[in-house]
Amino acid sequence: MATTLAKSIFTKVNSNLIKNGLQSQIKFMSSASYEYIKVSKAGSKSNVGVITLNRPKALNALCNGLMTEVGKALDTLENDSSVGAIIITGSEKAFAAGADIKEMQNNTYSQCMTGNFLSHWNRVAESVKPVIAAVNGYALGGGCELAMMCDIIYCGETAKFGQPEILIGTIPGAGGTQRLSRWVGKSKAMEMVLTGNQVPAIEAEKMGLVARVYPVDKLLEETTKIAEKIANNSQLVTAMAKESVNTAYETTLKEGLHFEKRMFHGTFATKDRKEGMTAFVEKRAPNFTNE
Repeated sequence: MATTLAKSIFTKVNSNLIKNGLQSQIKFMSSASYEYIKVSKAGSKSNVGVITLNRPKALNALCNGLMTEVGKALDTLENDSSVGAIIITGSEKAFAAGADIKEMQNNTYSQCMTGNFLSHWNRVAESVKPVIAAVNGYALGGGCELAMMCDIIYCGETAKFGQPEILIGTIPGAGGTQRLSRWVGKSKAMEMVLTGNQVPAIEAEKMGLVARVYPVDKLLEETTKIAEKIANNSQLVTAMAKESVNTAYETTLKEGLHFEKRMFHGTFATKDRKEGMTAFVEKRAPNFTNE
């Protein structure tokens, strides 16, 4: 009965992962299926999915088609039981230089409202599996917002972050005013949003916007190493840990501590928790089955 009760606590988190664990590995979607992105696998076990934004002539401007394809790629990678972590990256020149201004230039208020403009962008933030942004070059406007939808941001030494929407008569619309203040605090967020100034990599690290800064040519390699380390853990427990951290941004401390405790208790209903602790006691590497 205790096991049943504990499982019910994190049903939302593990339902997809449990389902995927009972299915055979799906066929990986070829990058040929996409126009604006490339999709591949990385790591010694090929357990890291990599989504590469690929609109080089437009500095990876985030058009509707590109973000729709990112969503489809995430669906594929989340349903691939061999993938434990996902990287989103761009080119050395630009992660994404912003949303596609030409595409939205003639939008009207009624079109934005009735079509719920940009709502599908949030698919990245809704991923159950950990998503890491590997940012080289420009991450401006929608590019900065896309990076902040990810769970961790790593960047190259030449990366630049910014929310310059104010300079073209609008404001961030995909989380820039909300996530940025949670990542770097009110004062820094206000400065970036109200001035449109760009923030270089080292300053972004000091602000807490990015976790680490790497040489440009080493960024993807180092990001893959960390993604692979994450992917080697239990996907089920990783999803629980991710949701617990995210809950800290949306609840009070008291509510968050209660949620964390219940998720911690819930791990004791999993085979992976038992295997992890047993492997530690027996001084061997754990064999997680995501159950």
